[in-house]
Amino acid sequence: MRNSGKEWDLLNKLDREENLTQEEIVILLGCRDRKVEEQLFYLADEKRKKYVGEEVHLRGLVEFSNFCRRNCLYCGLRRDNRKLKRYRMSLEELYNLAEKIALQGLKTIVLQSGEDLAYDAKSLASLIHRIKKLDVAVALSIGEREPWEYALWRDAGADRYLLKQETFDRELFAKLHPDDDFDQRLECQRTLKELGYEVGSGNMVGLPYQTLQSLALDIKKFQEWDFDMIGIGPFVPNPDTPLGEEVSNPEGKYLLTLKVLALTRVLTKTSNLPATTALGTLIPGGREKALSCGANVFMPNFTPSFYQSRYIIYPGKGIEESWENYLLEVKKMIERKGRVASTGYGNRVSSGSGEAGRR
Repeated sequence: MRNSGKEWDLLNKLDREENLTQEEIVILLGCRDRKVEEQLFYLADEKRKKYVGEEVHLRGLVEFSNFCRRNCLYCGLRRDNRKLKRYRMSLEELYNLAEKIALQGLKTIVLQSGEDLAYDAKSLASLIHRIKKLDVAVALSIGEREPWEYALWRDAGADRYLLKQETFDRELFAKLHPDDDFDQRLECQRTLKELGYEVGSGNMVGLPYQTLQSLALDIKKFQEWDFDMIGIGPFVPNPDTPLGEEVSNPEGKYLLTLKVLALTRVLTKTSNLPATTALGTLIPGGREKALSCGANVFMPNFTPSFYQSRYIIYPGKGIEESWENYLLEVKKMIERKGRVASTGYGNRVSSGSGEAGRR
């Protein structure tokens, strides 16, 4: 690496120590030198090779309900969005979809919804128990629930739980989540870790009121908590939300998201980092670029198209009609990147404990 200027010095330190202070992260996030950015992306890709290898883990996503009790300002599923046509899939529909996904050779099934309490804990536990017999890992992404519910699902065989914090900036969190509690969400994540789940968190980049200091704090918290999976995606305004009129800067938001992703890879080493759908929505080819900036997970969406068209967290998400063709294209894209589509369960590579504690 060249060694001229503060940013290049920091890249050398990042390569050598695989760590930076929050203030140093802010400097790299704010740098607009394309050569520095590309060197950061190259470094993240090298660290990805070192710590998690060439495999890209495929996780089959099913969005089974767009009902939500929360009123987050940025999300199209928010409770007060009266324009959204709501749906709930039956548990039998869910199982049949899981069966089809398993037949495609995917070893992880992600069950995602809004915070919909219509699905009781015992019924979901029975579903998880059935799906586990398909020889797959089960990941849940259904929001904040009671500790006994998390424990019940874990006992039924659930392997992972995704509960994005969205931001670790307490004031920003309060602005964006008028009916949620910052500490309660963290307590849920702590409980999930104690129960032995692989726990996922993450953030959005380019939110209103968000600063580079906020993003740097997120990255340091990802490192401190030692999350197993971290979803990092750009904020895409939804016109049916209070933040729908926010001015968007796709190119700047895209590059900033990639920088957050790259820095997170280096600081967290073995965490599984997805190439998020929102990146591909923001910029064509965005998900492919993420695979060169530290990402090692791809989550093909297997929700039936007539449901996908209603799961509108943000506008512009592509809807896939043919599973077989879609999955084939995903695997070809991975091969073009010189990577390998994993045939395993996609568990996190073993790592040391973070300050917040691991299982």
